[in-house]
Amino acid sequence: MRKLVIAIDGPAASGKSTTARLVAQRLGYLHIDTGAMYRAITLLVLEEHIPLGDIERIGKLAERTQIRLERSEIGNRVYVDGREVTQEIRSSAVTMNVSAVSSYPVVRDVLVREQRRMAEGGGVVLDGRDIGTVVLPNADVKIYMIAHVTERVKRRKLELEAAGHVVEPLNLEREILERDRLDSTREASPLRKAQDAIELDTSDLTIEEQVQFVIDQAQRILNGRDE
Repeated sequence: MRKLVIAIDGPAASGKSTTARLVAQRLGYLHIDTGAMYRAITLLVLEEHIPLGDIERIGKLAERTQIRLERSEIGNRVYVDGREVTQEIRSSAVTMNVSAVSSYPVVRDVLVREQRRMAEGGGVVLDGRDIGTVVLPNADVKIYMIAHVTERVKRRKLELEAAGHVVEPLNLEREILERDRLDSTREASPLRKAQDAIELDTSDLTIEEQVQFVIDQAQRILNGRDE
């Protein structure tokens, strides 16, 4: 049976990363968290004090950086040049700056190339903002997740607090809405729903319901191919 390529897109805190991770676990697939890859580059930009406007230096940084995603029981662990940065890439500072860094074509070219390489042969679940439109437009399953901003703030707050970060809900809402604006208006690979993607509003869904929905779509395609 051919293994599928599953693309899950959507705005911040819509549920795509958790759903993608669990779908991958259930199907025995590899979860490729593309957002974590952009966050990793952003973390390095901040650590090395590279001005956000210095696109050339940021591009060279992306070219020489090795990012590794390692599966674990609690999800992917993220490594940059051998150093684990799983918690650091979820900080507010990274969240506030990742849209700018990820908007640069030089950065996207490097990471998209790597994401496509990782997806060769199928058996992968990728989540991000441009998977179904740019990275893998021929993905077998395309899901576009949305959720009300109030629910998204609640989810991100719990995630950050679990990582030891103290956040104010109002500030977090502003960050999320600004991230939406930047992601949707950037010139390079803006956030948008692919024409053939299935929209899924996760505002009132449990994680299990979200996961099952994606698996049902994958199974429908596999059954259709096997007939």
